[in-house]
Amino acid sequence: MAKKSVATLQTNSKRLTKAIKMVRSPKSGAYTFVEAVMAPELVNDWVNKK
Repeated sequence: MAKKSVATLQTNSKRLTKAIKMVRSPKSGAYTFVEAVMAPELVNDWVNKK
């Protein structure tokens, strides 16, 4: 599974990070990309979660 943090976004006083990870479908075996915008502290937990 590949993972990459691509952007740091700033809105008002909050600092946000957009994270993208590749997830393999159990049915077809194809890979899909899942994106989320969150606080930088939460990125590692989100990436490691299955």
